[in-house]
Amino acid sequence: MPTEVYVAGVGMTKFGKSTLSLPQLMVEAASKAIVDARVSTIDYVFIGVMSVEEFTGESNFAALITDRLGLPGIPSSRVETASSTGSAVFESAFYAVASGYHRNVLIIAGEKMTHLPTAQTTRILAEVIDQGERKYGASMPSLAAMITRRYQHDARLSDERLQSILSKVAIKNHYNGSLNPYAQFRKIITAEDYFGSRYVSTPLRTYDCAPITDGAVAIVLTLDKKLIRVSGLGHATDTLAVRHRDSLTSFKSTRLAAWQAYNMAKLSPKDISFAEVHDAFTPFEIIGTEDLGFFPHGEGWMAVEEGATSIKGRLPINPSGGLKARGHPVGASGLAQIAEVAQQLRGEMEASRQIPGARIGLTQNIGGLANNNLVTILERTDRYRPIPVYFKPDYDPGDIRPRPIPEEPSSVDSGILETYTTLYTTPEGMPSPLTLGFLSTPDGRLIMARSRQENLKIGQAVDVEKEGDLYYLQPSPSPEKDAEGVRKWLHRALSPTERKEENP
Repeated sequence: MPTEVYVAGVGMTKFGKSTLSLPQLMVEAASKAIVDARVSTIDYVFIGVMSVEEFTGESNFAALITDRLGLPGIPSSRVETASSTGSAVFESAFYAVASGYHRNVLIIAGEKMTHLPTAQTTRILAEVIDQGERKYGASMPSLAAMITRRYQHDARLSDERLQSILSKVAIKNHYNGSLNPYAQFRKIITAEDYFGSRYVSTPLRTYDCAPITDGAVAIVLTLDKKLIRVSGLGHATDTLAVRHRDSLTSFKSTRLAAWQAYNMAKLSPKDISFAEVHDAFTPFEIIGTEDLGFFPHGEGWMAVEEGATSIKGRLPINPSGGLKARGHPVGASGLAQIAEVAQQLRGEMEASRQIPGARIGLTQNIGGLANNNLVTILERTDRYRPIPVYFKPDYDPGDIRPRPIPEEPSSVDSGILETYTTLYTTPEGMPSPLTLGFLSTPDGRLIMARSRQENLKIGQAVDVEKEGDLYYLQPSPSPEKDAEGVRKWLHRALSPTERKEENP
């Protein structure tokens, strides 16, 4: 039998703009967690920060924090996996305890971001993006927006319907955040507020994007039996470049991580009481719930419209307010999700946001643009849960086989537009606004290109020219070429059987 690991203590600072330094925030969270854990010793300290060198100019951070905690001599290590750092550092600490080498391990994750100009912060966050896409001016919001546009197209949602759905996610999470004393935003927003906010990268508005945040979280894991047990962990990666993936509307790294976590926990999606899902962008909450098996692919938006994911719904999603309202200090968000689940399962939340009868909670944390994702499952230990001898989770992750990364094309002169966006909040040094698109080439590859016009349409044929090391696209001026291009594109997408049926 594998060694069981338990959550002994939890500590968190308030999220938002803070006058405290990052070390001060992390010491505050850690001190709370140690007191809550009531352990006599700490055997190891794991530190999670994403870009402390860029954000605060500090390094050797693991030793710095043990020094500030008054724990010199205690081993300390730093973990970093972009915006999933909080979950990844928890995973590392879990294995340290599960190995039996350490009894009590302290995990601290945090980030200090609000003191820098927005353009500079956007540039730092964009450093996790593939260089081949970053050189075009791609940022996290722009890539998220292109994924959203493609999801809208595949789900056949009108602009009005999409905006209504996204507004419901934002309104829900801000309502939940209004109940959370640790949240950055504790103000309820209305549809009028949402639609009055500006576009960051079409079709995403300000209220679709998680804020820049300061904050820290700490958890103590132990071998000593406690009320909350770590049941399942999953961790998977995908290609750094979005253009090299087999889907723009589903994250393989989430599906594989979920499959691992469900198998380890001997659970299925239907067993989950509630979940904290990575909503750095509102559509990512919808895609996340689909990838986790809560709803069929392409139908997560229906659950939002029905109210199924509200705090009083049949499957509450982000009762903390999520990254959207609780805040998103990038290195800490994953650990904040896990802390939220632990406290919900312990029944320690305010009555207004305590989920009654919750026994099993799940977190999904995205690293980078969904290329280093983790799923974590916690459950209460005060009730026996029988596990079938031949357990098989009721979860289909889809095709999770590795896919070879295609070589970059030497030249491109035409293609079919797969998705696009106009980015208004651009990284430092980039022009604004900036229209970007992904297009498929005649040989089936996906490339990124800039456009000098915003009036684009998914599925249209485009002409491509190269200036320097960048591709530029423009709609094909010939309607005949457009129709022919779409016909060929559709033909490539058909299976051999479908092609035979199309051309008997």
